[in-house]
Amino acid sequence: MSPLQKLQNFLANNSLSKVVDFNLSTDKLLALDFTASNTELTTEILANTDLFSNWVNEKLTKNAAKYGIGGYGEHRTIYSRSIHFDTVEEPRRLHLGTDIWGRAETPVYNFYDATVHSFKFNDNFGDYGATIILKYQFDDLILYALYGHLSLASLIGLTEGQFIPAGKQFASFGVKEENGYWPPHLHFQLMFDMEGKIGDYPGVCQFSKRSIYLENCPDPALILKHTFTSALP
Repeated sequence: MSPLQKLQNFLANNSLSKVVDFNLSTDKLLALDFTASNTELTTEILANTDLFSNWVNEKLTKNAAKYGIGGYGEHRTIYSRSIHFDTVEEPRRLHLGTDIWGRAETPVYNFYDATVHSFKFNDNFGDYGATIILKYQFDDLILYALYGHLSLASLIGLTEGQFIPAGKQFASFGVKEENGYWPPHLHFQLMFDMEGKIGDYPGVCQFSKRSIYLENCPDPALILKHTFTSALP
């Protein structure tokens, strides 16, 4: 049985806690598109984090949405804003996680009992900023979840191997100076294999390596549907 099948089987028979606060009866999600088809995001907006944040906030306000959401498997043009995603042979543009766009200091909760695998302040322009990776044991399957673009306060007091119970708030969305200079949001990504990495794992890959990375990084909607239920776009 593949890791993905094991994950699907486990989730079909177990309940999860939330990742962020969401009331299905009152709150709304807005799918945000960051591909080349989104012509509203000009080079000027992408180059200025404040303008970019204003664009996101205006979209959420106009649509009465609590969060913007999306991005898994999306080929994004927005990474051209940072040399962090450029390589000599091919730039990295394929997004491997799901983003939840909201306000700074939005609480982040653990969806299932876990331990801290690692954490780090990835302080490059366009990087994750404050990052926490949790390790989950689902029967005989090990799954990792990366929480990126957090507040620096989220890292205070953490130790590797520390137990984080299901339902506990353990982090919050960071401001631009702490989250890699992005509009406030959570990058939520799943991995079957950390490949020896500590406090970091690529959240964006080269398109030519899409199948390799997506096999190791399953769709976070598998987890998030337990939080957002039918609200997922």
